Amino acid sequence: MRRGLGFLLPVLLLGQAAQEPAELRQKLAVIQGRLGQVDQQLAALKKRRKGVLVEIQGISLQRDRAKAQVDGARLRRDQAQSEVQMIGREQARIQGEVLKLQGDLRKQVRWMQALGPWGDFGLYATFKDLDAWLVRGRMLAWARLQERKRLDRIHQLQGDLAAKEKALKEVLARLASDEKEAAQLQAALRLQEDKLNSFLEGLQKDETAQKQAQAELAEEAIQLERLLAGLLTKPKGEAFESAVSFASLQGNLPQPVEGTLALGFGEHLHPRFHTKTMQSGLLIEARGGAPVAAVADGKVVYADYYQSYGPMVILEHGGGWFSLYMHLLGLQVAKGQVLQAGETLGAVGDTVDGPRLGFEIRHQAQPQDPQKWLKNRYR
Repeated sequence: MRRGLGFLLPVLLLGQAAQEPAELRQKLAVIQGRLGQVDQQLAALKKRRKGVLVEIQGISLQRDRAKAQVDGARLRRDQAQSEVQMIGREQARIQGEVLKLQGDLRKQVRWMQALGPWGDFGLYATFKDLDAWLVRGRMLAWARLQERKRLDRIHQLQGDLAAKEKALKEVLARLASDEKEAAQLQAALRLQEDKLNSFLEGLQKDETAQKQAQAELAEEAIQLERLLAGLLTKPKGEAFESAVSFASLQGNLPQPVEGTLALGFGEHLHPRFHTKTMQSGLLIEARGGAPVAAVADGKVVYADYYQSYGPMVILEHGGGWFSLYMHLLGLQVAKGQVLQAGETLGAVGDTVDGPRLGFEIRHQAQPQDPQKWLKNRYR
């Protein structure tokens, strides 16, 4: 029996763990969702007034898009590798069944050859001998039927094996294409990262651009205050009312995400722009994609892409209190949705400085120091 491509699999996939097809499809769907959200942000960016922040965000989003494409290419490659492994297991199973059938067939043929076509009785002197001969003849007929069935099954399995080898060649060709695409996309990602780093390095040396960035940040902060003020003017019946007063939770709120403090509340020298800015909340360094939870019961009053804050969710907690979650990895909740404390509202997204979550607490649009509200402060 010819050895198929299945015997090359241990060499091809040494050290590679198989992933379930359903799991891979789910991951690919998530990446497609990420690409869709990045494209939405890029479309929204075109409508904004040009400036330093818009340019930074545009380059950053193109980098994020390239990252998602790289992740998608890697998953498609993993999917092809998983198919190769599955085909290899099927080939091994078919090979094993063929070898067993061939062994059984050889034993049966030797037994039939030993008996001869008519048994070993020769001439029959008695009626008893004739009965024995007839019994032996029926056994031989049954054996020939089993021989035919085994031969038919072997031919069928050989056809299955040929089909598996053809399918394997096709998947291996796709795997080679996916690996080539992944390498090309990885190179494109490096170019986008180099472009972003070059722009930021140039910004650090350009005093005029730094002042422009500072002015744009200040304007964004004013617009955010206006947005929150607008949320306070809703009809009384639409306002969220919690069973527990939000003000009573000061010092007992859970952290929205596990992480460390990247930037605290108050005035700071911006690490990239070298400009003085007022940090109206916390910037939390966390694992990219880590779940972000609501710190208290609340209603989603804003869930959209907001200027350089990226995907942003605002929860209303009643009594003029709001919590804000910025730089999310896309949007997972919708306006009007009511969340309980601890319920996931999104995931940590990326910034030019790496994965970060922006977290604010506001009362009547006025920023509060979130550290004073948390049971366990960020360090």
